[in-house]
Amino acid sequence: MAENSSKSKSQEKVKEHSARYLIDERYEIIGGVRYDFMTSPKVSHQEILGQLYLAFNYSCRAEGRIFVAPLDVHLDEDNVFQPDLIYISKANDGIIRDGYVYGAPDLVVEILSDSTGRRDKTIKKDTYERFGVGEYWLVDPVYRLVEQFVRLDGRYVLSSTLTENDTIASPTIPCLSIELAAIFPEENS
Repeated sequence: MAENSSKSKSQEKVKEHSARYLIDERYEIIGGVRYDFMTSPKVSHQEILGQLYLAFNYSCRAEGRIFVAPLDVHLDEDNVFQPDLIYISKANDGIIRDGYVYGAPDLVVEILSDSTGRRDKTIKKDTYERFGVGEYWLVDPVYRLVEQFVRLDGRYVLSSTLTENDTIASPTIPCLSIELAAIFPEENS
């Protein structure tokens, strides 16, 4: 009997089906309003993010921790963001609890896209500023530039607007200096 039971189980076949699989939802809460991510990022976005991660990791791994999206940053219950790249210094790593970030990272990077660019430049920038994120970079993959905002006296000041021919150096994170030519993909990507 045991032979027949094992024989019938081994003869069972796994069937493929076209059902939709559960995919965790990705969204942010900004000012108490939920904003769903409608599409996945483009290839150029992901290439830039990968190169930024490598540059941050190479320069500052000993000084802090670097994370890429998706990872929730809980500024408060009405503001839960998923920035593209997060840098948290060792001195500030107490904000990492229970597998998430609860508080203001030292530096946040957002790579602009058609679906999120407007929010990244306005309400998210204002919220990061209000909650004390020390430095905020907006990376524009179309125009191949980076806007670097630094928090001084509680307000963001545009420290510099840099092209792919420049080197960005952080005034708040001494280990961080990146040649921007290395982060932007070739024009045809």
